[in-house]
Amino acid sequence: MRFGFWMPMFGGWLRNVADEGMSIEWPYVRALSQTAERSGFELSLLAELNLNDIKGHAAPSLDAWTLAPAVAAVTEHLELMLAVRPNYHSPALTAKALSTLDTIAPGRVSLNVVSSWWADEARQYGAPFDVHDARYARTSEWLEVLERVLTEPTVTHHGDLYDLEGTVMEPKPSAPVLVYMGGESPRAKEVIATQGGAYVMHGDPPDVIAAKVADLRARREQTDRPPLRFGVSGFVVCRDTEADARAELERITDVHASPEAYASYRDFVAGSQLESRVSLEEYSVSNRGLRAGLVGTPQQIAERIGAYADAGVDLLLLQFSPQLEEMERFGRDVITPYFPQPVATA
Repeated sequence: MRFGFWMPMFGGWLRNVADEGMSIEWPYVRALSQTAERSGFELSLLAELNLNDIKGHAAPSLDAWTLAPAVAAVTEHLELMLAVRPNYHSPALTAKALSTLDTIAPGRVSLNVVSSWWADEARQYGAPFDVHDARYARTSEWLEVLERVLTEPTVTHHGDLYDLEGTVMEPKPSAPVLVYMGGESPRAKEVIATQGGAYVMHGDPPDVIAAKVADLRARREQTDRPPLRFGVSGFVVCRDTEADARAELERITDVHASPEAYASYRDFVAGSQLESRVSLEEYSVSNRGLRAGLVGTPQQIAERIGAYADAGVDLLLLQFSPQLEEMERFGRDVITPYFPQPVATA
C-alpha cells in the first residue's frame, strides 16, 4: 500500500471547525511536505480550486501550479500529483509545465485530471464551462493532445476544441506522467478506462470498492493499455482508544458549533435524499472523507487498510486535521508498525 495526502490548499477540511490549527503559509506547507516524507508518505495531491469550497468562498485558497515547484525543491522523494481541469488549462502548455517541473523533480510529477464541476467558479474566473457529457468530451480530447505532446517529436492536431500545428515541446519528461482520474458516471468510467492511468475513488466500504475495481479492470481489459492502478480517498481519525476516536468524530461533525454551519447543514439535508447521519458526516468533512471508515485505534485502522488492499487498492489519499500533527501520529502508529516501507538497496 502506498500512502499519500491531500495538501491543505484551503486551510483545512472541516466545515464545522473554524480553526483547525493549519495554515496555507509557505513555512507550514514546507514543514508539512518534509515531515510527510519522514513519516512514510510517498505522494501529495495538490488540488485545484480558485474558490474555497470548504471554509467559504471568501477564504484563501492556494494555486497548485504555483506551489508545486516550491514543494518539489524542498523534498527528495515525494510524488506531486497536480490537479488540472481541462477547461482552465491548455493541454500543450500543461505539457510544457510538466516537462519543466520534471527538471526539478525527475520522475516525481503526475496529474489528477478533473472534469470541472463548478459553474459559478468558471463564471467568476472567465473559464468555459461544459455540461456533463461535453465536459468529458473536452477531457478526452485534452488527454489525447497532452499525451501526444509529451511523447511525440512534433504534433499536429485539429479537433473539436484544440488546434495545434507542428508543435514541438522539449525537453520531454524523464518518465511517463501517470494520470489519476475519478468519476462515477458511465461516460467518466469510459474515459478513465481508455485514457487514464489510475482510478481514485471516494472511500466507500471495501466491498463497494472491490466491485468498482472489478468493473474498471474489466473495462480496461478491452483496451491495449497497461493495467489501471486504484486509489481511495479518506479522512483519518486515529486515537489510542476507540472512545477517544469516537469523541473526536463527534466534535468534528457537530454542526451546532457554528450557526452558519448549522444553517448550511439544514439546507444540505433538505436537498438530500441521504439518511441523516450519513448526510451529517458527508457535510462535515470535505470530499466525503468519512466514508472510508478510517476512524479508530491504529490496529482498527490498519485492519481497514488491509481490507482495502484485499479489494485491489494500492494507494490511500488521506486527509487529517490538524494535518502535520496527525500525519506524524499516523506515520508513527500505523505506517511504521503495520506497513513498513521496503529498505532501498544499491
